[in-house]
Amino acid sequence: MYNEPDVNDQPLAPMEEVDGLESLPVDEALDHIEFHIRHDLQKRLDLYLRDRLPHHSRSMLQKLIRAGAALVNDRPAKSSTLLRAGDKVQLDIPPVVDHHALPENIPLQVIYEDDHFLAVNKQADLLVHPARGHWTGTLINALLYHARQTAGTLSTGSDPWRPGIIHRLDRHTTGLILIAKTDEAHWRLAGQFERRSIRKTYLAIVHGVPALDSDMIDAPLGVHPGNREKYAVRTEGGRPAQTIYHVRERFGRCSLLELAPKTGRTHQLRVHLAHIGHPIVGDVTYGGRELSPLDITGRNAPSAVGPTCPVIGRQALHAFRLQFVHPFNFTRMTLEAPVPEDMIELLSVLRGTGR
Repeated sequence: MYNEPDVNDQPLAPMEEVDGLESLPVDEALDHIEFHIRHDLQKRLDLYLRDRLPHHSRSMLQKLIRAGAALVNDRPAKSSTLLRAGDKVQLDIPPVVDHHALPENIPLQVIYEDDHFLAVNKQADLLVHPARGHWTGTLINALLYHARQTAGTLSTGSDPWRPGIIHRLDRHTTGLILIAKTDEAHWRLAGQFERRSIRKTYLAIVHGVPALDSDMIDAPLGVHPGNREKYAVRTEGGRPAQTIYHVRERFGRCSLLELAPKTGRTHQLRVHLAHIGHPIVGDVTYGGRELSPLDITGRNAPSAVGPTCPVIGRQALHAFRLQFVHPFNFTRMTLEAPVPEDMIELLSVLRGTGR
């Protein structure tokens, strides 16, 4: 039995669809899974189960629900059933093929570590956890190797396929991630995410110059109506989402922003900034563009890259600071991750253009 935390920093993204089952199989044992909902999630049953069972596609879960395999409060449920505090969810589901993540010697920049948790500065182009088509080369593979080398452990949490993982970052977003070593540390830190008492600060380099020095973007988010791999501002059916921004520096064509998300929706910062007309540099998914020194200066400015080569090949977004309470000694902690070299290079070129 699982007690539902609903604390992922970002909800799990949609997974690739695969053929499911029109009816429950009768020739194999089924796993019986039970969840107890502790908070008023206002989330559909199929979306909730997809988030909690990432190794099953949404289409397969919907077919299992239609086949009567899912109960909410001991009664058959529909995919569209909204879950609320106090609900009990039960599901009979075929076991998945177990893909055990293996330790891999992938470099890790450890910012902090003790007997209970560690914080790492995730590099760009690194998935946090294995997923369909990407069973190796992830942060979890690196963490398993680190634990083996240091005789350490990783928490089980609510998902045995994601040891230690409390929250996550997009593949191309760099910066701080907290990793739990024990289950007790996991749930104590997860509780802080759940209560939104962990303060998260990001740095982003965006196109354009905001008119205001500081403002809050308050726009609900949901799955993009035309592309399930993207998210969009949805005034109807979207989940509440708020982001506070402060302008740190203004340049000729871009700005450096400090971002403080009040909620943790998937792609929240990227969608919100695009929504106000200032997409993140390099975020081609949400309207950003890659910039070369020539694009920025109009001339062959000195740079570590060629004048026509992109200065940064990803969205210029970095999880810079986390402020929280230590899960055991209860002291307040502030951790910061150094800004990555590609963002430093981009800022160097931008500062050369003057304000």
